[in-house]
Amino acid sequence: MASNQEKRKEEEKENGVKEEKKQLPLMALNHVSRLCRSVKESIEFYTKVLGFVVIERPQAFDFDGAWLFNYGIGIHLVQSKDEDRLPSDKHGLDPMDNHISFQCEDMEAMEKRLKEFDVKYMKRTVEDENKTGIDQLFFNDPDGFMIEICNCENLKLVPAGSMSKIKLPLDRHNPPIQLTNGTTN
Repeated sequence: MASNQEKRKEEEKENGVKEEKKQLPLMALNHVSRLCRSVKESIEFYTKVLGFVVIERPQAFDFDGAWLFNYGIGIHLVQSKDEDRLPSDKHGLDPMDNHISFQCEDMEAMEKRLKEFDVKYMKRTVEDENKTGIDQLFFNDPDGFMIEICNCENLKLVPAGSMSKIKLPLDRHNPPIQLTNGTTN
């Protein structure tokens, strides 16, 4: 004898109703892991320049490293045992290369901070087709991993597919999203 749930599924199939795909239980980016030439130098950079805070790291890890946290994001620093795994060019800046990006609400203050710490950076502004400007600052951490600071909240997210596939955290800032009827949320 079929259960009520099985009967409902059969009826939905007969009526052409598609079964919705179950959403994944993912919530947000937890952390980014970075190899380091010197964990100590990287801690100094991420705490002083970017305002991260050192947090407790499980003692079970049997390698040198540190955990940092702020802005809802963790950065896990790991002492590299192989110099070849780190960027060879510690000073080059190419926005088309791998990087992590942080949302910023005051680009002028961030640029001033980079100058205070004598961090070499590249500044640019790009516009979308609606002439909405996005300011970007690109710079490297002590190991040559590129970081971007941007005010990308100026850009509207326009899903290329179904809006129902985007899952946004309700307790954080989110960029505006264009809904299917052209209105912005």
